[in-house]
Amino acid sequence: MNQATILEEVNADFLMEYTKNIAKEVRLSGSEEELRAFQYVEMKLKEFGLQPVLELCDAFISLPVKAELHAQGKQFNCITHAMGATTGEEGCSGEMVYIETKENSDVDIQSKIVLLEGLATGPSVEWAQKNGAAGAIFINAEYTHEMIVSSVWGSPTTETVSLLPSLPVASVTISVGEELKAIANSKDAEEVTLRTTVDTGWRKIPILTAEIKADTDKFVLFSGHIDSWHYGAMDNGTANATMIEVARIMSMHQDKLVRSVRFAFWSGHSHGRYASSTWYADHHWEDLHENGMVHINIDSVGAKGATVLTEANCMEETKEAVRESVQKIAEQTFVGTRYSRAGDQSFWGMGMPSLLMGLSEQPPGTTPAAKAFGEMFGGGKSGGYGWWWHSTEDTIDKIDPANLKRDCQIYVDLVYKFATSQIIPINQQKAINEVKEALQHYEETAGGAVKLTLTLERAENLVGAVKKLYEFAENKNLRKDQLALINDAIQNLSHTLVPLNYVKGDIFDHDLAVNPVVVPSLNKINEFTSCEKDTPKYFMLKNEMQRTINRINYSLLKAVRMTESTLEKIQ
Repeated sequence: MNQATILEEVNADFLMEYTKNIAKEVRLSGSEEELRAFQYVEMKLKEFGLQPVLELCDAFISLPVKAELHAQGKQFNCITHAMGATTGEEGCSGEMVYIETKENSDVDIQSKIVLLEGLATGPSVEWAQKNGAAGAIFINAEYTHEMIVSSVWGSPTTETVSLLPSLPVASVTISVGEELKAIANSKDAEEVTLRTTVDTGWRKIPILTAEIKADTDKFVLFSGHIDSWHYGAMDNGTANATMIEVARIMSMHQDKLVRSVRFAFWSGHSHGRYASSTWYADHHWEDLHENGMVHINIDSVGAKGATVLTEANCMEETKEAVRESVQKIAEQTFVGTRYSRAGDQSFWGMGMPSLLMGLSEQPPGTTPAAKAFGEMFGGGKSGGYGWWWHSTEDTIDKIDPANLKRDCQIYVDLVYKFATSQIIPINQQKAINEVKEALQHYEETAGGAVKLTLTLERAENLVGAVKKLYEFAENKNLRKDQLALINDAIQNLSHTLVPLNYVKGDIFDHDLAVNPVVVPSLNKINEFTSCEKDTPKYFMLKNEMQRTINRINYSLLKAVRMTESTLEKIQ
């Protein structure tokens, strides 16, 4: 049995049936409607012989209720956002000021309601709050787009609760935005009043997991969220349907598995900043660290017009596997985009390489929505998931059965590949090279003020050792014990390289939802080099940098020793 057979088993009618059943109700996190969708998926998995586990976890969830905006005696349509503040009936009032771009803006927004272009995001709301705004209004496109405006990853702790927004936030369409800009620019502008109501608090939300077992504890994690904004046919009904179809197909080929396949369906993605995947990571940390080999994520697939399959998020070490599948099925050359801090990527701390979030996107466009979505999802080289994303218009008519089948074929090809390959297709040579290039950049930036000589020497040693490991892995006649040692070495390298490449803080914690640079723990070098020499801040930053470098140096040393030890054992 080969992978071509697997692809032929994908059924477009089944995919549409699953999608229609999931997307027939609005699925707010923790709602009865969402729970019914979870129970439907649970039922389907049981039909395929799986034994799913449906559990509830405590999560901090925020559901927008209503918003009102009044200016010059007129009420304007608007929406508010998850994790935004509730004003009460009195609302918040003030002069409205329009800022085309907040970067380098010197406009005083203290105690004013700031009007901004684009989507409502955590960093933008934090900027407005930091600069003393009374409220923030965002101009979207033809439709308003639901967003969550906190950068706190998962449910808050005593250390992060103070980072939650305390600002009322709203979004308006582009036509309303033009009227508001005219008001803001008027010489005799009057005060505007914004009222927002957001239902925020702790509640129970579901998590559904199921596993197709191999004769090992090692597993491939395949995950996606069920909660939705509005009917969410694309986001995330089609992704849930794809997961169900992959489970159906993989359950028929359990005897081929080298690694188990664990399916995880999340809540709290849209309304809790990835609350349930974070909870799952926290409560299964050791299992994920010890046995989780790779995380495949899925979001918003199968849409009409989704012809771009080259720009999706992907780690360097998993790109080759994605490139192979996309070329084979869609005949496109996958390039990939470095992960942003989004999309239930809650497993970097435990060292799990990741691939994909979404997959197929719209062609690039010139509308404000297309530009914003392209930057958010495709590195500016696509039009994102579609103009209906996170809006009332995300309905079943936006789905193309042929595109959905194509996307499902790519996902089943990838899941099968990662679960059945004798040597897991994770290329750590790509990961260490990305890290090494970042270290070289930091050294150049530091200009001698911070020494990375030993760090680069150890990175180069690791490059050489990993190269030898993969050269040996190309041997077609490896024994079972050699295969096990190579796979263990690949996983141990992930435990070093994924956190080094993507995690700024503690591997047992969760960084904020702010896009990570490569080797984010060293990013303060930029601040250090611009700091006045021999000042208190200079000395404090220098101490921080040295401790970070010590940690990186020792991590690389352990990785070199582990890889060299593996080479000795397998030869």
